[in-house]
Amino acid sequence: MDHFQYHDGVMLAEDVAISDIADDVGTPFYAYSTATLERHFKVFSGAFDGMDTLICFSVKANSNIAVVRTLARMGAGADVVSGGELKRALAAGVPADKIVFSGVGKTAQELSDALKAGIMQINVESEPELETLGAIAQALGVEAAVAFRVNPDVDAQTHAKISTGKAENKFGIEWMRIHEIYKKATAMAGIRPVGLAVHIGSQLTRSDPFRNAYIRMRDLVTMLRADGLSVERLDLGGGLGISYGESDEPLADPVEYGEIVRDVFADFDGQLVFEPGRVIAGNAGVLVTRVIYVKEGATRNFAIVDAAMNDLTRPSLYDAFHEIVPVNQADEGGDTALYDVVGPICETGDTFCTQRRLPRIAAGDLLVIRTAGAYGAAMASSYNTRALVPEIMVREKDYSVIRRRLEVDDLIDLETFPAWLSNNPE
Repeated sequence: MDHFQYHDGVMLAEDVAISDIADDVGTPFYAYSTATLERHFKVFSGAFDGMDTLICFSVKANSNIAVVRTLARMGAGADVVSGGELKRALAAGVPADKIVFSGVGKTAQELSDALKAGIMQINVESEPELETLGAIAQALGVEAAVAFRVNPDVDAQTHAKISTGKAENKFGIEWMRIHEIYKKATAMAGIRPVGLAVHIGSQLTRSDPFRNAYIRMRDLVTMLRADGLSVERLDLGGGLGISYGESDEPLADPVEYGEIVRDVFADFDGQLVFEPGRVIAGNAGVLVTRVIYVKEGATRNFAIVDAAMNDLTRPSLYDAFHEIVPVNQADEGGDTALYDVVGPICETGDTFCTQRRLPRIAAGDLLVIRTAGAYGAAMASSYNTRALVPEIMVREKDYSVIRRRLEVDDLIDLETFPAWLSNNPE
């Protein structure tokens, strides 16, 4: 469920007409619903009532500090994968002792910054990273709390580019070597092993991969503890999928997911950490765009809009489906046509949908690209020297610009001429 619904023929973001926001800030723009963010967090966290858990929002899904703060005020921690995201989480008000640092390529500077900030744990993904972290921790005179990310060699049955738990993926340490490395780390100066972590991929729509990965984690815990090694917590990652409106196939929902966790870890007496991102933010955001032209081609109709693949890259990168609807509700039984909804970038891949049956479209119409709250603005770029679009947060009848439009002049001001090009050409 989300809070982008029609009322009297006009789509609202909570209690605000999207057309009013468009008139105020221009198009394209992202809009986020506070009520949807809060509802999704409550539903997800509620699936684990009575258990010792920490929900760390995956900042990579939506890194706007207003979104992160909204969730932090509900008790969320943060899962970060870069030094920049660490700074964002701290700036948003996430307590350092609720921050988990994941990622396969953390630099020495990032590891140092994380230790200085005093975050809860660093998820180590390789032996070289462990050695580097140990040396940095000793130099700083601190002890690094680490969880070892397990590569369980489990197929998440999701898109190949967001599958992270198979043996051929770059993430984590082979599950067969975990015992050896965990034991080694226990004896290292500057390192304090606290547990294991796993994340097998994103947009999982079936529950079996979760169960298979978690059973492997449970077995590893049994082996480690049998050898006298301490396992205080398990980071079970994220990846729970959501509906993008393409199919009526039922998805693994938080309640079903919670039942799997309760079943597999019924006897685990430590803390469980989760890293949801998409399932919290995905349906909490939309991308609003205006039709520039309608071009009738030889074989199809093109609705050319002012948003583009640099604003929302998922359709071009992942062939992802996003539902597209008009801001002004079409009459039931009204005229429809097949459209390719495309952006102005000079790439054929700058396409949001092909041969989609939509209500009749005209130049100037506002369209809403739904389920854009995760991996939308966070993945945007300035390709074709296009301004980064603003982000808007709505709360009941109020809305606020939470990231201004980054104008073309702002982009150019970041660049300078080298000395040999500074003078005017003769």
